Amino acid sequence: MDRKLEPSKLRKVCDEDVFQFETTAEVPHIEGLIGQERAVKALRFGLSVKGPGYNIFVSGPPGTGRTTYTVSMVKQTAENERTPQDWCYVYNFADEYRPIALPLPSGQGKEFKKDMEDLVEVLREEFPKAFGSEEYERQREHIVRKYQDAGSHLLSDLEKAAQKQGFMLGRTPSGLVPIPASGGKGLAPEDLEDMSEEDRKALEERGRHVQALIQSVLHKAKELEERMKSDLKKLDSQIAAATVEPLVLKLSQKYWSNERITAYLKDLKNHVISNVELFQTGKDKEVGNLLQRSGPPRDPFANYRVNLFVYNGELHGAPVVVETNPTYQNLFGRIEYRGQFGVVTTDHTMIKAGSLHRANGGYLILQAQDLLKAGTSWDALKRCLKNNEVRIESVDQSRAEATISLQPEPIPVSVKVVLIGYPSVYRLLHTVDEDFRKLFKVKAEFDVQMERTPENIHKYAQFISSICHREDIKHFRKCAVARVVEYSSRLVEDQRALSTRFNDVIELIYEASQWSELDGEETVLRHHVDKALEEKEYRSDLIYQKIKKLIQRGMISLDVKGKAVGQVNGLTVYDLGDYVFGKPTRITARSFVGRGGIINIEREAEMSGRIYNKGVMILSGYVGQQYAQDKPLALSASICMEQVYEDVEGDSASAAELCALLSSISGVPLCQGIAVTGSVNQYGYIQPVGGVTRKIEGFFEVCKIFGLTGDQGVIIPYHNIDNLMLRDDVVQAVSDGLFNIYAIEHIDEALEILSGMEAGIRTAGGFTENSFHHRVDLRLKEWAEIGLSHRLSGWRD
Repeated sequence: MDRKLEPSKLRKVCDEDVFQFETTAEVPHIEGLIGQERAVKALRFGLSVKGPGYNIFVSGPPGTGRTTYTVSMVKQTAENERTPQDWCYVYNFADEYRPIALPLPSGQGKEFKKDMEDLVEVLREEFPKAFGSEEYERQREHIVRKYQDAGSHLLSDLEKAAQKQGFMLGRTPSGLVPIPASGGKGLAPEDLEDMSEEDRKALEERGRHVQALIQSVLHKAKELEERMKSDLKKLDSQIAAATVEPLVLKLSQKYWSNERITAYLKDLKNHVISNVELFQTGKDKEVGNLLQRSGPPRDPFANYRVNLFVYNGELHGAPVVVETNPTYQNLFGRIEYRGQFGVVTTDHTMIKAGSLHRANGGYLILQAQDLLKAGTSWDALKRCLKNNEVRIESVDQSRAEATISLQPEPIPVSVKVVLIGYPSVYRLLHTVDEDFRKLFKVKAEFDVQMERTPENIHKYAQFISSICHREDIKHFRKCAVARVVEYSSRLVEDQRALSTRFNDVIELIYEASQWSELDGEETVLRHHVDKALEEKEYRSDLIYQKIKKLIQRGMISLDVKGKAVGQVNGLTVYDLGDYVFGKPTRITARSFVGRGGIINIEREAEMSGRIYNKGVMILSGYVGQQYAQDKPLALSASICMEQVYEDVEGDSASAAELCALLSSISGVPLCQGIAVTGSVNQYGYIQPVGGVTRKIEGFFEVCKIFGLTGDQGVIIPYHNIDNLMLRDDVVQAVSDGLFNIYAIEHIDEALEILSGMEAGIRTAGGFTENSFHHRVDLRLKEWAEIGLSHRLSGWRD
């Protein structure tokens, strides 16, 4: 079996002749999303189901079009649905701290608000007229005169009674007082002194009687005053009722089908009739009462004004709200406050709607990660969805003592919530949050790749055409489109797939168009795409270039020529976020007689992850199965990734580590110009790993530094062949015989490539003579005999 790969296997070229156009200007625009049939189907289903709990979680990594397409599809769905009703908050005449929520058909909220404003203005105009009319003044004067006359009679009768007792009435700041009199004049002090003791006592007795009469008259006068006020208030109420009832009746007839509004109007009418003074004195009374109030002045007619809380009159279909900052107040609304003279107050007109109120009857789209970061928003949202109502509560307790607390009536809510987030967030919530499973029953998962079929390749061309049209940038020639398709496969490292992370593709389209602009070309050519990729890499590969210089100067030890025992070049991948590159790493193994087994130095130093540790432990299973069928293992060995100073994870180095270990045991040198990547199982079979394209290119760059010899190359798992999308220069070097790629299925193949020896097979008499395994087996037999001779008891591990 020829393990070397032909250049045609190293990348999948896109033939530009498959396109039936010259430039993308000739290609029709694409509608919808490419390569996300599963997500589209799930999203469509989730939007169509109206049952409780059928909210949607859109799962997928950024850049796949998950947000853009979700918003687009939700809006498209919402256009064909019924527009929900408006909501208004009004004053609660029974409990001023609990404003009432009134629903109205879509578009009527603004009309109702205007009707109420007009009502207030009419009342402000009509009340002064009604209370300034001659008829009102006549009736009022009649009432006042009636009680004034009654009061005058009381006073006259009191004066007569006082005169009979020898007193006259005097007026002082403290009221009426009896004064001793004779002949209509008050007695002088000396007249009182000249009286006998008996006459003086009789005078005092009569004085007390007169004082009692005065108190009785004052009490009757007070009663008359109260009766007069009551009669005047009845008159005012009659005039007010005559003014307001026709106006309220007109509104009640207009909104007769809304029982809550008609009930509110009835309460409003009664309140107006009971508070006529507001419309008689207006703002002047408010200003006059400033010194008597503890709070700041406010609109005296605010109680009759309507807070248009949610207005859907301008919508066509159901509302779609995209909340980018899902804080508690942004989602659930807030109560605003006004401060003046050191006092903070509020009323129903200062209640503001949140995203849930605006999305009521429609759709609310949120980013899951932002929602989970926003304090109590997640728990409050779950309560809202479970109870089907939105409560507005103040979360600012820092000034609770200085504020008036309102408890607005909760509003019933019917909303479909669409969360957009990472797959890891979905799994976490689905595992730890029982409510999540009940409330988000539909998952729409966006993939990062799609099959590389002729149909999808043509859709890619349509996608490029759409971007060029939409952003008014230069169109691509078919050779440039073919290059973008190849880059798309490179992004997912799969010859049979294309990337659906369209943000990366759009960036390439923009930048290639710019390089075409700088070249003065009318369209984008293939070399413009290559230039964009080269420049993008140049902007991000500073650390990689520094590592290459360290390798060139010998600061990082690597051999790419010659042979060595117990030493192999492994391959690692570094992901810097915006740049990914491969880097070779020297793997060494040392072995000796003992019973310590295989020691992983990275694990002992606590620098390795669980998957890496598992990969090393598998080596013990392979060695025991392969060589310890007829003898005990008397082996101690250590394996190390040299000059690695960060945590190591993954099992892609296990094949290289096994080769280094067997080389150390056998003493057979291995070729240093060939690097190894791949995972190995306990039977020695090679398993696929990730990042093979970057790993090969990373080792190729190091070989270029020291000079390509034609003997260098990389061993990869056979099942990773389809993951190769190598650069043009690497493919060219393979074509020229300067570099080699080997694909293997078993560790024996790697041993043969690295050592130049036959791996050997086990027979009844042992392994094939002079084979690699035979050398390993002989050495382990020697060590086993040494171990037995020493009975192992004296060994030091």
